[in-house]
Amino acid sequence: MSLSGKHTYVGFGFGAIQAGLFLTEAFRSGNFRRLVVAEVLPEVVAEIRDAGGMYSVNVAHADRVETVRIGPIDLYDPAVEADRGELVAALAEAPEIATAIPSVTFYENEGPASLHRVLAAGLARRRGPAVVYAAENHNRAAEILGDLVRRETDPADVQFLNTVIGKMSGLADAPDAHGLATITPGSERAFLVEAFNCILISKIDLPGFRRGIDVFIEKDDLLPFEEAKLYGHNATHALAAYLARRLGIEKMADLRDVPGFVPFLRDAFLQESGQALVRKHRGVDDLFTPKGYEKYAADLLERMTNPHLMDTIERVGRDPRRKLGWDDRLVGTLRLAMSQGIEPRRYAAGAAAALAALDDDYLGGGVPAETLADPIWDTDGPERGRVLALLEYGRRFIRDWRDAGYPNLQDFLSGR
Repeated sequence: MSLSGKHTYVGFGFGAIQAGLFLTEAFRSGNFRRLVVAEVLPEVVAEIRDAGGMYSVNVAHADRVETVRIGPIDLYDPAVEADRGELVAALAEAPEIATAIPSVTFYENEGPASLHRVLAAGLARRRGPAVVYAAENHNRAAEILGDLVRRETDPADVQFLNTVIGKMSGLADAPDAHGLATITPGSERAFLVEAFNCILISKIDLPGFRRGIDVFIEKDDLLPFEEAKLYGHNATHALAAYLARRLGIEKMADLRDVPGFVPFLRDAFLQESGQALVRKHRGVDDLFTPKGYEKYAADLLERMTNPHLMDTIERVGRDPRRKLGWDDRLVGTLRLAMSQGIEPRRYAAGAAAALAALDDDYLGGGVPAETLADPIWDTDGPERGRVLALLEYGRRFIRDWRDAGYPNLQDFLSGR
């Protein structure tokens, strides 16, 4: 396959989501003649240029890993004035643009190379409608980016779109050991992403606009689906990782072989976060029905533990402080469940295991939960006390499970 369409696509950031989702789907669509990316790491720009603009992505299916060659793409460093000019020119003719950088906090920086200024400069020159996909895993990313751009210019016929990206992806080290294609010949890393591409986006209201990346699914209201991803998908992923750490397990796929572990995760999905989400969002979509959510959970558990994805416990469990945030996947799920009259015992155990990842003395009671949680939450009120009570339950559960020699997790919970 080669580039053959009539449109230009522009992306910001050359990580796994940009490379393995947006660029891959733009390339596969056949609707784009040019693929352009802004990347702030000069060594990455040089690497892709040296490879003639070509790179490889490894796509994990349920039964195999497929290698996809993408390109040619044009990478530019916005800190270089000449490159910045090329980016602005490309943006001026691009109907579809996507930001896929580590956080919304990187939208705004000093100087002309700031993402929001480069984007504003290009959109100010554009004639015709355009959409900007904001893929920073934040439920107001589009609004934040749009507000920043409008400080610089007020582009007409441009819509900033939020996204719900339930696609697991990452960078794999030592790819030769796993038979993966490296990003470029001679590279020491590889993109490895799952085949899943059912990405949800905000409803587009630009008259007559047709997307070139046509696989995405538009929704009138993304918030319920964002909550399903954060408090269902992400929460259960984190729960699995922090409990698996207690067992010394290294790979997500190995959880399939641990007696009682996957059933424990399934019950957390269905009886705790699932029931809460169905009660809160019933009637919005078939997902928020018992049958719809059961199908969603079963699919995710298969995908999370797919051996071809080669996902690690270390990757899924990194940054426990962020994942213990008041509105994030662990504590946020506790709060959601409580708000719907559900006792989230399994997620309480996961949150306690995440606190133990910060300081193992917490399990024995040597460090109070408040000492670890207060710098993260910065909140007060009665709900805080209820969350701390759940964490105390989770701490005792994890401690007793450990002291019992880590027996079958599902049976251990049932016997309490």
